[in-house]
Amino acid sequence: MNPAQVLLLAFLIGVVTGLRSLTAPAVVAWGAYHGWLNLHGSALSFMSAKAAVIIFVMVAVGELASDKLPGTPSRTAPLGLTARILLGGLCGACLAVAGAQSMVIGALLGIAGGVAGAFGGYQIRTRLVRALKCPDFVIALAEDAVAIAGGLFIVSRF
Repeated sequence: MNPAQVLLLAFLIGVVTGLRSLTAPAVVAWGAYHGWLNLHGSALSFMSAKAAVIIFVMVAVGELASDKLPGTPSRTAPLGLTARILLGGLCGACLAVAGAQSMVIGALLGIAGGVAGAFGGYQIRTRLVRALKCPDFVIALAEDAVAIAGGLFIVSRF
């Protein structure tokens, strides 16, 4: 895989983080644990531990459920956006390292993707709800599917 492809995937995993902040680290940990992403010998090797997979998958499932609740804060609110920035940076860095690229550049691209995914995902979701005249819950489920499938597709490219 060439460097541009690796860095594009680092940005795209950030976009997944923008959609669902904990889905991206769950699929990155899953990919690292199963050997799709080689993080051995790096500062990010903890992502390949079984404990990381269990923790990230459990909190990601919790996030998928809580996203459907009416009182859930917006992903663009300070707390949600901060989580997307931090976790987008982590996931982007992991993909960059797995693709033998700069961890810092991968983290910056993951952060940019996280912000783009948060604001873009919010706009798309609200516009689809209005345009299709369907419950937010339906679009939220579709967004879950996009985040999970997109994240798995991205990490399986390595």
